[in-house]
Amino acid sequence: MANIFSLSDYEQLWQQSNQNTQSQYPDPSDSSDIINLCPKQLGIGHERWIQLHGMSLLIIDEEFHDDLIVKVPPQEIYVNEVEFGFQISGSWRDTVAQKNFFQSSGFLHEETIKASGKQRILKVDIHLDSPDLLNSFIASRCRQVSPDLKRLIEIPKQSCYKIGMTNTAMQLALEQILNCPYQGLTKHIYLEAKCLELIALKLEQLMQAEDSVATPIMLKPNDIDRIHYAKEILMSHLDNPPSLLELARQAGLNDCKLKLGFRQVFGTTVFGYLHQQRMEQARQLLLEGRMNVKEVASAVGYGNQSCFAAAFRKRFGVNPKSYLKLILPPPTLPNLSKGRLKQG
Repeated sequence: MANIFSLSDYEQLWQQSNQNTQSQYPDPSDSSDIINLCPKQLGIGHERWIQLHGMSLLIIDEEFHDDLIVKVPPQEIYVNEVEFGFQISGSWRDTVAQKNFFQSSGFLHEETIKASGKQRILKVDIHLDSPDLLNSFIASRCRQVSPDLKRLIEIPKQSCYKIGMTNTAMQLALEQILNCPYQGLTKHIYLEAKCLELIALKLEQLMQAEDSVATPIMLKPNDIDRIHYAKEILMSHLDNPPSLLELARQAGLNDCKLKLGFRQVFGTTVFGYLHQQRMEQARQLLLEGRMNVKEVASAVGYGNQSCFAAAFRKRFGVNPKSYLKLILPPPTLPNLSKGRLKQG
């Protein structure tokens, strides 16, 4: 049975629940890093707010006893903010695990926010204090950005909401945020850098999405099936992939349709996808700990360890040997993450 609340009642419940408890500060040296505990009648967990330079970082880690429904009424209130959200596990609103969203300013509209009960909800949100921070990055590069981002600059009150898949580079940055080893000033600099990295990766994803649909080709259902088959061939031969011409022959397509269709269906090139999957497999093998770097390189088709290290570093920002040092076991958090409900 679902728990149903209005937005005001839901926020009031959180406020009352934390009024009678002493605020928790994970970092004793930082009063802007606060944990609010989930109301006991709703579930367990917490929401953690960290105020950074020009932005707020929200880490939600909670589990509700039952499904949750929050009804948001229509309001003539202009929300002048930009938000980037990354769902790691569970579902919240219309974002499920391994998805992310970009939301620009706009008027609050009527909606129903749903969250699943009896499953861990782990998500990271970045709230910019003002769109000016984003504008400062892209205002001089309007020709390079997507129409959605242009609207954010040119029509400040035009809202925008875009959902995408969380890629491996984003996942690594999220893991580093959740396992930040620092406190005080170093923590702030580190988290700001990781938030900016996530923003950059999401903006790049938005621009790639625009590029991928700029010149769509007509694909029949059979063409799409063959493109998916080509992907399966690649996945089965990561260590020794066929050439583009051979892949097209095996999939029953000409090479031109395979190149254009693959990008249209999967949002990346054939060999861009191959590289992503090789690096992701390498990452998983390193995490398993049964192979050394040389063996992992060979397993994903690299005969030269230096070339593998360079490719891994380009993908994840660190060398293979340094990667495991950045991935610590998940911290045992006292009742999960933090704060007040925001749109998103």
